[in-house]
Amino acid sequence: MAKKGGLGKGLDALFLDNDAQVGEGLMSLRISAIEPNKDQPRDRFDQTALSELADSIREHGVLQPIVVRSMPGGSYQIIAGERRWRASRMAGLSEIPAVVVEAGDDKVMELALIENLQREDLTIIEEAMGYRVLMETYGFTQEQVAKRMGKSRPVIANALRILNLSPGALEKLEKGEITPGHGRVLAGLESHELMDRMAAETVKAGLTVRQLEKLAAQAKQEVKKPAAAEKPQEEDSAWGDSGYREVEISLGETLGRKVKVKRSPRGGVLEIEFYSLEDLKRLAEHIHWN
Repeated sequence: MAKKGGLGKGLDALFLDNDAQVGEGLMSLRISAIEPNKDQPRDRFDQTALSELADSIREHGVLQPIVVRSMPGGSYQIIAGERRWRASRMAGLSEIPAVVVEAGDDKVMELALIENLQREDLTIIEEAMGYRVLMETYGFTQEQVAKRMGKSRPVIANALRILNLSPGALEKLEKGEITPGHGRVLAGLESHELMDRMAAETVKAGLTVRQLEKLAAQAKQEVKKPAAAEKPQEEDSAWGDSGYREVEISLGETLGRKVKVKRSPRGGVLEIEFYSLEDLKRLAEHIHWN
């Protein structure tokens, strides 16, 4: 028999600003009546960590309820908390506290993705890709992603910058050969070829982030010199002027994408990178409403 209770501490944040509605509230459900979501983003669980969690559950119980939705036939499907459900089974529990919500398939995937992004063992690339999915698939702004994740908007913007890296630099980051700090420096370079060259040099010479910043600045200057001789002044980048450079950096962090300001005698040109037609539409809406 399912036993009802009050809403658990910390669950307000999960349902903040979303369309999922709390149905029957907090209940104690039979573990055998609950099934995982086969489409949820996380499909690998560390067995050692699960065993440690199971030991904790045996001693202290399940401190945070899982989130489920009702399914036909009287069963329930996990939206958030599959790790706790698996550890509870391992611990020999027959029931587990759960919050039952009403949510469609899209909302289930959104909530599952948000919970997946709250894991501590995510790589910076997995984290950034998750943020991009929230923005491109579910129409989140950077501010909304930051609010859902309990992080500042610059943290989200810096994570998204990583996705501008070349495939070679991304591979080195994923393997741990360079750090996220190195990755953010490399993401500010003009071309994938230069990113690959700087990444290889970082690994070979064991460069610190500060050393890479200096090397990257020098590389940018070298790239600009021949360009200045071939192009008229009006097409120069704004990086030579601290005022324009500040706007370029600030706007790029706000929008979470590469931005370039080019000056000309008549004013200048603002270039903003976008990733797809849908992303361009959302960017246009963001600029219009703000």
